[in-house]
Amino acid sequence: MEFRKINKILIANRGEIAIRVMRTAKEMGIKTVAVYSTADRTALHTRYADEAVCIGDPPSNQSYLLGDKIIAVAKELGADAIHPGYGFLSENADFSAAVEAAGLVFIGPSAESIRQMGSKIAAKETAKKHNIPLVPGTEKAIQSLEEATSIANAIGYPILIKASAGGGGKGMRVVNEAKDLQEQIEMAQSEAKSAFGDASVFIEKYIAAPRHIEIQVMADKHGNAVYLFERECSIQRRHQKLVEEAPSACLTPAVRQAMGECAVRVALACNYSGAGTVEFLVDEKLNFYFLEMNTRLQVEHPVTEIIVGKDLVAEQIKVAQNEKLSYSQLDLHMNGHAIELRVCAEDPMNNFLPDIGTLTMYRKPQGTGVRVDDAYEEGMAIPIYYDPMIAKLIVHAPTREMAMDRMIRAIDEYKVNGIQTTLAFGKWVMQHEAFRRGAIDTGFIGKYFKPEQLKVEDEGEALVAALLGGMSFENNVNTSKSASSNSEMRVEAGIGSAAWEKRKGLR
Repeated sequence: MEFRKINKILIANRGEIAIRVMRTAKEMGIKTVAVYSTADRTALHTRYADEAVCIGDPPSNQSYLLGDKIIAVAKELGADAIHPGYGFLSENADFSAAVEAAGLVFIGPSAESIRQMGSKIAAKETAKKHNIPLVPGTEKAIQSLEEATSIANAIGYPILIKASAGGGGKGMRVVNEAKDLQEQIEMAQSEAKSAFGDASVFIEKYIAAPRHIEIQVMADKHGNAVYLFERECSIQRRHQKLVEEAPSACLTPAVRQAMGECAVRVALACNYSGAGTVEFLVDEKLNFYFLEMNTRLQVEHPVTEIIVGKDLVAEQIKVAQNEKLSYSQLDLHMNGHAIELRVCAEDPMNNFLPDIGTLTMYRKPQGTGVRVDDAYEEGMAIPIYYDPMIAKLIVHAPTREMAMDRMIRAIDEYKVNGIQTTLAFGKWVMQHEAFRRGAIDTGFIGKYFKPEQLKVEDEGEALVAALLGGMSFENNVNTSKSASSNSEMRVEAGIGSAAWEKRKGLR
C-alpha cells in the first residue's frame, strides 16, 4: 500500500473539534479548510482555518449534514482529504464511501467498517463470533411483542430496550415490569425511527449500577492494532457523558489487559483503520460486557492523549496516509491521571436543560496540567442549533487525587457569565466523597445529585462575595476619609503633596 501524502484537509465540522483538528494539521504542515453555517459566520474555527466556505443555513440538515456539498467544496479548493470530527457525518457510511468515490481520503475507517459497527445488532454478532463477552439479550431486532415478552421473561426484569442504529441515549428505555413492555417498546421504536430513520430495537438485560468504560484503539491499514488503555465515562445524564477520566479507578492490570485485547479483536474483526473506541459495561465484580463500537474520534479523547503521550489526530492522519503504526502495544505506557469536564451551556439546577445567551465574561483557567479545548471567546453568542458543549476542561496530574484537586482549582478560575454552565456541577462531582474514592457508576447523578446542593453553594459564594464587597467598601471609605483628612492637613500646613508625603514617611 503506497504512501499518500495529504497536503490540505477540509474539516467537516464546527466548534472545538474543528479547531482541534486544525491545530494538529498545521503542526504537520497541512493546510486546512473550514466549512460553516450562517450562524457560525464569525465562529473561531472559520478564522483559524486557512480557508473558509459557507455551506448553508443554521439547521444541521441545511449545512453540516450536506455531504455532497461538503465534498464539492473540498474538490473545488483542492483538498486531499476530509476529517469528519465527531457527530454530524462522522459515522455515516454513505458519506465515507462518497468521499472515497470522489477521489478524496476519508480520515476515518472504511464505509464497510462503519456499517458493520454502526448497527448495534451487527456489532454484537461480530463480537460474539470473536468470543467477546456480551450482555444477555437478543441477537437480532425483535419482530413482535410476543417474542419480546418471551425473551424478557427468560432473561428477567429489568430489561433495556435499545435502538439498533444511532446512540446518545436515543431510542433507549428501561422496563422494570411486564405490564410496561408494550408501551416502552413502541416509544423506543418511535424515537429510533425519528432520530435515525430505523425503528429496529433489541433487548438486553439491564445491568443495575454498571460502570461505563471504553477502550481507545488505533489501527493502521497493514493489519496492526493496539489499545491505548481505558477511559471511565460513568458520570452521565440522559445517557450522555459529562465527566471522563483515564485511567479508571477500578480496573486491575489483568482486567485492563483483557478488555484491551477484546477491543483489539473487535477492531481487527471489522478490518478497522484509524482511531476507534470499543465501549463496555462493567459490573461490581469487574465482569465486562461489550456495548458498542464508536467508529470515530471521541469527545473525551484528550484524556487518553495526555496519559499515553500520543496525538490521536496526528495518528489518524498518518493512518489515512497509509503509514504503519510506529509503535507496538509494548511501547505504550500510562503516565499519571487525567480528567475531563464537558463545559456545557446547560443549567444543572433545571434538569440540565440547554441555556443560550451571550458570553458577557469568558476567562479560561491556566497553569500547570490544565488544558482547555474550546471555540468561544468573550462577547460571542451560543447558538441554539447545535450541541450545547462550549468547551472541554482537561487536567493532568501524577495521581487521581491530585488531578481532582487540580480540576477544582481550574473550575474556580474558569469565569463564565451570560449563560448557565456545568462548571459548578463539575466542582460538586470533584468534591463528592463517592467520586473521590472511585465508587461511581452510571447512576451517580440520579443517586447523589440534588439541584439545591448547587444553590446552597452559590448562596454561600454570594455571601462571601457580599462580605468581601462590604469590607472593600469600608476600606475604600476609610481610605477616602484618610485621603481627605491628609489633603485638608496639607492645605492648612501650606505645603505640597510631595513634601507632605516625604514628611509622613510615604516616600
